[in-house]
Amino acid sequence: MAESQTKSFEPILNNPLESSSGLTINDLNRYLPAIQTLEDLSMNAEEMKEGLFLSEGSKGIKKIPDQCIDLIITEPPREPWIDIDSRGSQMTLQEYYEWNQNWLSEAHRTLKSTGGIYLISDWHHSSMYYGLLSNNFIIQNRITWHNRSAENRLQSPTWKNQSGDIWFATKNEDFLFDNHAVSLKSDRGQLLHSRDEKLQTNFWFDIPAVKNQDSRYSDKIYAKILEASSFKLNWILDPFMRNGDVGVAAKKIGRRFIGFETNKDLLLLSMKRIDQNNN
Repeated sequence: MAESQTKSFEPILNNPLESSSGLTINDLNRYLPAIQTLEDLSMNAEEMKEGLFLSEGSKGIKKIPDQCIDLIITEPPREPWIDIDSRGSQMTLQEYYEWNQNWLSEAHRTLKSTGGIYLISDWHHSSMYYGLLSNNFIIQNRITWHNRSAENRLQSPTWKNQSGDIWFATKNEDFLFDNHAVSLKSDRGQLLHSRDEKLQTNFWFDIPAVKNQDSRYSDKIYAKILEASSFKLNWILDPFMRNGDVGVAAKKIGRRFIGFETNKDLLLLSMKRIDQNNN
């Protein structure tokens, strides 16, 4: 009798000790072959391409064509030397300032004339980002939000910090912003489109604690930003993606997304999360 068996699938990994946080062996076998690097990133303004790429953000953003991104949402790494400094030593504050200055200059280049950037920052570097953004952008607002994240609850000998900053800046004075489109959760858990101007403030006290261990911050932050500053099919960029929170939120409401991440485990987790939330 002729053999009609098909070739069995050969997994890339089969050692359970090789799995990463939030990822199963099946996840690794599925997403590892799909990893894209900067060599796979080839696009122009007429032929844009969604994707998550294994790359340091300040290098990846240089591959993005001019004036093709509608909105940038990101939180720059607090210690970028871990990923970008081959010396393995800590950057000086001046080097960190110049590193931020370089990628923000590229961010300005990639944005459309009506585009904007939301830069999430802790209090340590918030004033630095005000100065940096002022060099290339028009600062529209500073949002202060109730940050209940675990790393923000570290014990302090003085006042416990539970706030975070989000700087909102634009390329020009003519920019996309719909303050009536911000979705707010009612007591019944339904999404409401508020017309109450009092609710459209830069003090976001209604951000819940993160329940999903894969998330860094509540998705409500990104939902507010995306609904106010983008439309469906707009291009969203996160140069420092981490675990893909921005990408997950963007794809949920029909935006197109490009993200960069240097950590392969976090990139794989982002790929899994976006894939699951996009189905």
